[in-house]
Order: sequence, then C-alpha cells, then structure tokens
Amino acid sequence: MRIDETAVPERAPVSAAVVRSLDHVGQLTGLDLVATPLARLVRAFPLGRFRDIAHGLPLGHPLHPALVLLPLGSWLSAAALDTVPGTRRPARFLVGAGVLTAAPAAVTGWLDWAELHAEQRRTGLVHAVAGSAATALYAASWVERGRGRTVRAKALGFLGLAAAGAGGMMGGHLAYRQGAGTNKAASVAHLVADRWYPVGQLEDFPVGRAVRRMAGEVPVLVVREADGRMLALADRCSHLAGPLSDGRIFAGCVQCPWHASVFRLTDGAVVRGPATAPQPSFRVTVRPGGEVCVAPSDTV
Repeated sequence: MRIDETAVPERAPVSAAVVRSLDHVGQLTGLDLVATPLARLVRAFPLGRFRDIAHGLPLGHPLHPALVLLPLGSWLSAAALDTVPGTRRPARFLVGAGVLTAAPAAVTGWLDWAELHAEQRRTGLVHAVAGSAATALYAASWVERGRGRTVRAKALGFLGLAAAGAGGMMGGHLAYRQGAGTNKAASVAHLVADRWYPVGQLEDFPVGRAVRRMAGEVPVLVVREADGRMLALADRCSHLAGPLSDGRIFAGCVQCPWHASVFRLTDGAVVRGPATAPQPSFRVTVRPGGEVCVAPSDTV
C-alpha cells in the first residue's frame, strides 16, 4: 500500500512529546542513588512464601494491578459524589476505603518493583512517589472531612485524584512501554511451528547441564537428566527474559540467573517467583543415530 506523503504530519504530535518525557524518566540514573539500595532492602525482607503470593503466583499474573483498582475506584467514586449535594458521609467513607486499600496495593507494587531492571525501577520509583502523594492527600482529605472543612477536604481530594492519575500514567508506561509485569514468553507460541526441530547429537548434551539451542527463532534450554530423560523449555524467562541456560539446574528445576525465578523442567510450571507465567515446554525425542529433536508441547 502506498503512503500518501502529504498526510504525514511535519511535526510530531504533543502525545509524542509526553511519551518522550516518560521515556526520559527511565534514563535518570541519579534515581539509582535511591532505587538501588531501596530495592536491595525490599528483597531482603524475610517474607517466605508470602512473597510469591504478593507477586501473584497463585493467579498466574501480577497481583498489584488488580489491587490498585480498589483505591482508584474508591477515590474516583468519592470525586463523583463530591459534585453532588448531600453526599458528604458516603464520600468520606469512600475516601477512607481508598486510603486503607492503598496499603496492600503498595506492598505488592514494591515487591514487584524490586525485581525489575534499572530503567524500569527508575520509572517505578516515580510511579510510587505519585501514588504515595495521592494516598497522603486523600488521608488529609479524610481528616478534614471529619472536621467539617468540606471545601478544603474536596480540594485535597481532587489534588489526590490528580496525583493518582499521574501515577497511573507512569504505571501504564512502566507496564506497556517498558514491559514490566508482562509475560516475556508469550510470543513463543507464535514463533514455532508444530514440527520437530533438530538441536544436536545426544553427546552434545552432558548430563545435568543446561545447553542452549535454537528451535527456529526461539532459543531453547535442553537438559539431559541422569536417568536419560531429555527435557526442554523456552530459554528466555517469562519474567524479564533472563537466559535460563545460564541458570542453576537442581532438583528437576532451573533457576533464572537474573531474578531467581524457579521453573520445573518437566512442564515449565513456576515453582518460585517473581515470575508468575509458566515457561513454555517442548517435547524431546532422540532419533536413530542419536539426533535430538524438540517440538512444542501443549504448553506452547
């Protein structure tokens, strides 16, 4: 299809400048002075299995975006009631509910944030500051509503809503522009055909060692176990695309070298987060003559 060159704008739209500004936040290396030690502190908390629950492992996707809906929904509803006479009590209730539900949303957000790349953590830090500002403004609004200072309380509430909106924009940029929280292995199903891919000879795979091979355009981790079984997973971690073939093999699992997610080699199930999406697995066969081939399984 031929493009009408006269329809191409001479200048980039204003929205492009906004996106460039948001992109710039991820390049502000000065934020690392706060982000790096803070991420280290968050990762050091002895949370045990609660950490996987907070990441959203039982749901199969991050929990934080779902919990964020609770304070945002409460505050947006309160803002709507603030424009209607005679709704002071329900509006105050919603403001308070938003402040209370912001706490678990923040906890899950911080735990996810600590396991991101540096540029994502910078954007996430600004996102968290905006969310904290919104919570503080709404907490102050709740107090002022209790004192009967309606005009001041509403003003604080609308400022809080603006801060929450700015934080939401940063969160959307973090997720959809920078790819935080999305399944990095989702494209595997669209890149491999339902056929066998030769990946080497049997002697190329030492027992208990991770070997990286290609199945078409997809890198694959192949492991030969002591009992002779051959197991294979997509090599790029579903969390942030870390190379699993550089990770540790133990107890029938592989641990990502970047953020320590653990996947079961037999089927790619997540044993430990921060990953929440399973790793696509491959069938393996050894043909006469020792040629090893892989093909996508039902999980791809």
